[in-house]
Amino acid sequence: MKKNLIYIFADQWNKNAIGFEDDQVKTPRMDAFAKQSKVFDNAISTYPLCSPHRASLITGKYPYSLGMWTNCKIGLDEVVMLKPQETTIGDVLKAEGFQTAYIGKWHLDASEKNFEANPQSKAVHWDAYTPPGERRHGFDFWFSYGAMDNHLRPHYWRDSSQQIIEERWSPEVETDVALEFLEQRKAGQPFCLFLSWNPPHPPYDQVPTKYKAMYDDICVPDNVPKNLKEDPKFIETLREYYGAVSGLDDQFGRLIDYLNAQGLMEDSVIVLSADHGDMLGAQGLMGKNIWYEESIKIPLMICDQEIEPGRTDMLLSSEDHMPTLLELLDVRVPECVEGTSFASRLIKNPDAIVEEHEEKLIMMIPGMPEMVDAYRRRGYNNKAFGWRGLRMKDKTYIVDNGTCPGAIQKRYLYDLVQDPLQMHPITLEKEDSIAMQMDKKLENYLNKTNDPFMLDQIEWR
Repeated sequence: MKKNLIYIFADQWNKNAIGFEDDQVKTPRMDAFAKQSKVFDNAISTYPLCSPHRASLITGKYPYSLGMWTNCKIGLDEVVMLKPQETTIGDVLKAEGFQTAYIGKWHLDASEKNFEANPQSKAVHWDAYTPPGERRHGFDFWFSYGAMDNHLRPHYWRDSSQQIIEERWSPEVETDVALEFLEQRKAGQPFCLFLSWNPPHPPYDQVPTKYKAMYDDICVPDNVPKNLKEDPKFIETLREYYGAVSGLDDQFGRLIDYLNAQGLMEDSVIVLSADHGDMLGAQGLMGKNIWYEESIKIPLMICDQEIEPGRTDMLLSSEDHMPTLLELLDVRVPECVEGTSFASRLIKNPDAIVEEHEEKLIMMIPGMPEMVDAYRRRGYNNKAFGWRGLRMKDKTYIVDNGTCPGAIQKRYLYDLVQDPLQMHPITLEKEDSIAMQMDKKLENYLNKTNDPFMLDQIEWR
């Protein structure tokens, strides 16, 4: 029988917000799991935003190839969603006889407010109920929502438009339902479970008091500017953020205890990850959607009895998850996949020759409706702007076309060895030899994905 897959990921989880990276963060269960796992030091979110990463994760394709150039939302002049004809890991594994489940945040379906003023499901703003069928992409057991940020009073849908409202912290609810799925599954048949927790995504203050209280004596990280180090509001946010991670650790422990009790650890590939990071005050910023390490790097731990535990510096991006996981499960990778499988490097032979890229694409496109409108009013395509870049093991290269019309194109090179906090970027001109070399590599990605991003400075009208 094939191995099972259990993929657990949190939203907006900074890679360093875990005990084995920062000893003030209390995550004993995750730390123990890391010792059993392959820990990736260079796992990258290709597009550090919810919907683009999630789409890339489950399809093995680049976000722009999927038309996922921003979050699924309202207010745009086009509907952004993961199209039903795309092939996902859920579709593949269901066809292979796996029992499939998706629990928690989905954020890959079009907001219902794009089509109805008052949806029967009561979905509001960017939220959506995804009915049974092709838009669930092979996941049969369903307990999910589109996009909702009420962690202490969450809502969900199963197989009807009747909204289910809970009065508990969302990770606790979702972990209960994951255990429900595991209890009712058919023994002797492989399964695939995706569990997507929303915290520590904002609102940061929606975390049970007992977890926030664990960080009354918090120390602000060194990479945070002085003005924030002394800001009581920021310090409180940091307590809330780390508290949420400690709460996730408790829920993760419940799952691991169940898997151990049922003898499932030996027969499963278990992944713990995130969709992108959070700046957490670095560079004076909060949130994501920027090229700094705190935003693009994600936690990634893969536990498989055939994988030797330890750390690896392999560059692995959003589009590489699906093919790697399918090969670990001994399932054929669809030809439409654009990412790279690292399974042979992880299992069969650590010295295996694998197409390990020297660099990985990272990107962002202006996607808020007011930004899109500002470009369109001047006759420009907003998708040609934002920033694109290359993340290498030791460097990051960025071409920034800006997020507002009239911005001047800029090029930056960050030395991640000499300047790990990215405080001293080298500003490059387009004609510099390094820029010309990097632009050529970046252009290969743009051509591969039909990305209209301009490497030449636009003359503004």
